[in-house]
Amino acid sequence: MKEIMQKLRDASLRAISESQDSENLESLRVRYLGKKGELTQILRQMGKLSPEERPKMGQMANQLREEIEKAVEQRRAELMDAMMDLKLQQETVDVTLPGKPAVAGHKHPMYNVLDQIKEIFVGMGFEIVDGPEVELADYNFTKLNIDEGHPSREWTDTFYFTEDSSILLRTQTSPMQIHAMETRPLPIRMIAPGRVYRKDEVDATHSPMFHQIEGMVIDKGVTMSDLKATLNLVVEKIYGKGTVTRFRPHHFPFTEPSCEMDIQCHKCGGKGCPTCKGEGWIEVLGAGMVHPKVLAGCGIDPDVYSGWAFGMGLERLAMGEYKITDLRLIFENDIRFLEQF
Repeated sequence: MKEIMQKLRDASLRAISESQDSENLESLRVRYLGKKGELTQILRQMGKLSPEERPKMGQMANQLREEIEKAVEQRRAELMDAMMDLKLQQETVDVTLPGKPAVAGHKHPMYNVLDQIKEIFVGMGFEIVDGPEVELADYNFTKLNIDEGHPSREWTDTFYFTEDSSILLRTQTSPMQIHAMETRPLPIRMIAPGRVYRKDEVDATHSPMFHQIEGMVIDKGVTMSDLKATLNLVVEKIYGKGTVTRFRPHHFPFTEPSCEMDIQCHKCGGKGCPTCKGEGWIEVLGAGMVHPKVLAGCGIDPDVYSGWAFGMGLERLAMGEYKITDLRLIFENDIRFLEQF
């Protein structure tokens, strides 16, 4: 048995010293010292020895176990050191190499136009206000003189949250007119940019989610000519002097009289193309004089005060500014498209 243990000692220590990874080293430890290991098998045969030999063989077995355990721990430490050295070599950073330039992002073209518009209106003394996208039907419709039965209140046109149609995703930024008139002292000069939602089919100039900029002035002696002059000035500041606009009569329940403002198509110069649907013009906003019923509903005397309001589509303004031919490009987040701006 002594010779068997000596052979086991030589074989185990040699195998451990030649082990090249921790997984193999662990398998060797189990092979020699585990419950079914070779040393354990030898110890089970000690019952065949004489009483005089057992203590000597037991001492030799314990010494062999200690040697194998020590060899395993030593080799494990060596492997860990070697692995760390290799990792340090592989991850060495050459500080003399030039650094990689950081790619900086930039504002979305639509928000560049929004910033321009904000700057223009703030320069004219307007205040920028914000409001909720989830709105009460009273503010989105009723207080704006849009009665029950109006097509815009149908479920086919509007995203409602409740069965009684009392809470919805706002279809316009016009509710901010009511919020402003109910909470701010007169006179009022404000714009309210924000997202709005309608059940529109997606095409080159429509989307179920888009951005509007609502504007309103309430003061004594405000006229329709003030509205037209202000809007023409804004458009010229965005697109340059000589930008061609037109005002068309229209009907909005919350303004009287009402109009729509178009700009000449930037793509075809008014000749007609897919971007303007062959019309030569692109509608950018609706506007008009604030209806006396809307003023009175907010506690403002329409015999003393008058006002005008407008709602413009931010995406369409961006399309004109950057000569974008399809509104869908603004929302698709294609890096190839956005990097142009």
